Amino acid sequence: MFEWLSVHIDIVSLLWLLPILFMFHDFEEILTIEAWGAKYRTRLEDAIPSFMRKTYHSMLQMTTRNFAMDVLFVYIFIVTVTCIAVFFSNYLLYLAVLAVFFLHVFTHLGQTIYLKIYTPGVVTAVPVVLPYSLYAYYRLLNDNLVSLGDIGWSLLLVLLLLPPILWLLVKNRTRIKQN
Repeated sequence: MFEWLSVHIDIVSLLWLLPILFMFHDFEEILTIEAWGAKYRTRLEDAIPSFMRKTYHSMLQMTTRNFAMDVLFVYIFIVTVTCIAVFFSNYLLYLAVLAVFFLHVFTHLGQTIYLKIYTPGVVTAVPVVLPYSLYAYYRLLNDNLVSLGDIGWSLLLVLLLLPPILWLLVKNRTRIKQN
């Protein structure tokens, strides 16, 4: 299967699939988040440990517009990172974004299992995001564009950058909600 894909998908197309599949996945979330949050708000509040409720409060109040704005900011970042990978063959940020995309699958699976209900994004996370991410890692390594060390550095970058980025998104979400 990987051989067939390698013959039919060049590396530039593979790289550009990330922003395309990100939007495909996030459209599921955008289209369902507000109604899902309204339907399950009480259940979600009860399921979230008390020490985390303040952090998740803005997520439980999420509107389609607010979520779409978050997605827009992330999408612009992903397209920028993809341009850097495609035009400058610099893959560190791309690998960091790919790592978040890949690990995000398990967030969806974990939420669905923990809550025992559909969670927005799970339908596209498993059959779309997971196989793409695994193949992208395989292909980047197999074509010697990156090394395992590069993947390790990208994971370190994710650990350093993801907390402040999430904080900014939540902060912005709270600001937009107040306006």
